[in-house]
Amino acid sequence: MTIAAVERALKVLEALSGEPGGVDLSLLSARLDLPFSATHRLLATLVERGFVSQDAATGAYGLTLKLAQIAFRDLDLRGLPDAGQIVLDALARKTREYCRLAVVEDENLVWIARAQGATAGLRYDPPMGAEIVLHATATGKAWLASLPEADALRIVCARGFRAGGPNALSDVDALRSHLAETRQRGVALAVEEGEIGTVAMAVVFRAGPAPDAAIAGTLSVAGPMPRMSEERRGPIAQALREAAQEMAAIWPLRRRQMQSPVRPAPRSQPQPEFQAGTSA
Repeated sequence: MTIAAVERALKVLEALSGEPGGVDLSLLSARLDLPFSATHRLLATLVERGFVSQDAATGAYGLTLKLAQIAFRDLDLRGLPDAGQIVLDALARKTREYCRLAVVEDENLVWIARAQGATAGLRYDPPMGAEIVLHATATGKAWLASLPEADALRIVCARGFRAGGPNALSDVDALRSHLAETRQRGVALAVEEGEIGTVAMAVVFRAGPAPDAAIAGTLSVAGPMPRMSEERRGPIAQALREAAQEMAAIWPLRRRQMQSPVRPAPRSQPQPEFQAGTSA
């Protein structure tokens, strides 16, 4: 298989993600700007390999669970969620909001673990598979603020200022100002930037307790705007700072988890009452 064919196959998988009802062949071909016959051949191969299935009634193509199985198998072997889940659970209990753990991967962030702290009323519970839009989330801004400014601006500009919530940043000057505020405050804040009606806060944590250890990832707290009031943001910021210190202390256990042949059983996740977007 050529590099071009591999790239096309990956584009097909990406196009089918987030399409629970599947996509018609002709529509998929048009979306990807690929010839009908080439799209059909790619889909036939992916069906044969078990990554895609075709609905017998509608003819639409959709992803199977094989990709999810591979992803979770990889996470389980890495031991990533387990290393910080205790800290994440404690943060969720303390803040009574939705908390997430993201790790740095090249020039990107990926969510790998979550904990729901809301016990009553409206619960913010977005999908874990969504992309982290760096300039429009507290998680993204926390990490960007830890980088040299030139690197942070380069990364965001390369991706573009895509639309988010009503307050999403839309230019370099606004981003530069927000990152400066984040560095001074020590905690990133996103008020209706990822999506309407939500507020998120985030901090980075290091790969070890040493002050010069590399940035390993972020911790975030997010919830509905009525609960994430200005009065609550101070205590939440302090809880995030403390959790970041605890995470840095426990993070070296990740290496030992990766080397251990015995894996803990997967944690059960609470069922969301509603699903929202990516403000955290």
